[in-house]
Amino acid sequence: MSAPTVTDLRAYVLRGGGADYHDQDGPHWIDDHIATPMARYPGYRESRQSFGLNVLGTLVVVAEASDGSSGFAVTTGGEPAAWIVEKHLSRFVLGAAVTDLSRIWDQMYSSTLFYGRKGLVLNAISGVDLALWDLLGHVRAEPVYAMIGGAVRDEQPCYATGARPDLAVELGFLGGKLPLHHGPAEGADGFTANLRLLAEMRATMGPDAWLAYDCWMSLDVDYAIRLAHAAAEHGLRWIEEPVPPDDYWGHAAIRKALPPGMLLATGEHEATRWGFRLLAEMGCADILQPDVGWCGGLTELLRISTLADAHGLLVVPHGSSVYSYHFAFAQHNSPFSEFLMMAPAADRVVPMFHPQLLGEPVPEHGRLRIGQLDAPGFGVTLNPDLALARPYRRG
Repeated sequence: MSAPTVTDLRAYVLRGGGADYHDQDGPHWIDDHIATPMARYPGYRESRQSFGLNVLGTLVVVAEASDGSSGFAVTTGGEPAAWIVEKHLSRFVLGAAVTDLSRIWDQMYSSTLFYGRKGLVLNAISGVDLALWDLLGHVRAEPVYAMIGGAVRDEQPCYATGARPDLAVELGFLGGKLPLHHGPAEGADGFTANLRLLAEMRATMGPDAWLAYDCWMSLDVDYAIRLAHAAAEHGLRWIEEPVPPDDYWGHAAIRKALPPGMLLATGEHEATRWGFRLLAEMGCADILQPDVGWCGGLTELLRISTLADAHGLLVVPHGSSVYSYHFAFAQHNSPFSEFLMMAPAADRVVPMFHPQLLGEPVPEHGRLRIGQLDAPGFGVTLNPDLALARPYRRG
C-alpha cells in the first residue's frame, strides 16, 4: 500500500513565551543579568532582550497529508524562518510521501547550502522535519519514540535549568544548572559573585545533587579555566558552552585543562552532523547538547547521536520539551534530560512550551515516564486559542 502524500505545508508565527522561551513579559530569571557575549557592552548587560534575543518569536509549521492526517511542530525562527519554509522548503515537501523524510531533509539542506548551513535556515529545516515526524506518527498511529526504535528505559531522570537549583532538588530533580551572571567584563568582583552564588547553592543542596554552570558563550579560555578550578571545591559537575560555538579550539583547550572529574558540555548552538563531528573529533566536549529544533530536526539528531556514540560521548539535548523526550527515551547514550524551569522565579514545574502546546508532559518528581509519551506523533496539540499569523504564502 502506498503511503499518503503531503498535500499542504504552512508556516505561522507566534509571539510570547513558548518555543522562543526568551520572549517573556515581565520579570523572569531567564532575562536577569545573565552573562552573554554582549555583556562586554554595559548597556546590554542587564537583559538579554535588550540586544534582541527575543526578536524572532516562535515558528509553527503545519503539515497535512492526503489521508486527512496532520502534524505540526514549533521552534524558533519567527517571520524570517516562515518565509524560508513557504517560499523555498515547501517545494521539496509538497507531493512527497510522508515516509520520505531522509530525501526531504537532504533536499532542504542541499538546496540551502549557499545561504544556510547553520542558524536560521537550520531552524526552519528543523521545524519542517519535526512537523513531518509528527505527521508520520499520526498516519501510523504511533508515538515518535516507537518509530525510531522504541524506548530503552521506562523512566527518564531530569535535571533542571534555572535560577534556583536548590528548589529543583526539592522538586525531585537530579540537580540544577545555574545561569552564569557575570562574565570577564565585570572583573574580579563579578568572578567572586559567581563563586559566592555557587557556594550558596551547594550549601543548600547538599553534597550529592548535581550542580552545573551555563556560561552561554560568554567567556574566554583563561576566564573559563580559572572559573572551573575555583568552582571545583563546590562540586561543579560540568561547565557548559564557555566560549562562542565556532571556537572549537577554545573548547578543546578548556576541556583539557579542567579539574579531574569535571565535564565540559556544549553544542546547544551547533548544527548538523558536520558541526558535531568537529566537536567530537577535536575533543571539545564530554556531553553534546544539540537542540532538536535548531540542529536539523529529529532526522539529523539521530545521525548526530550515532556519531557521538561512536566517540563515547553523551547526547543530552538542549531543552526542546517533547521533541527531545521522544529521542532521549530511545537512546542509550541519552541517560538523562534537561528541563527548563519556565516559571518566572524557577520555583515550580510548568510546561516548557506553555501556552503553545496542549498535553505537554512534565517531569513528576524529576522524572518522565514513557507512558506520558504514548499518543501518536509527539503527542501534543497546538493551542487553538493562539493568535497565529501566516505572514507569507506560497506562490
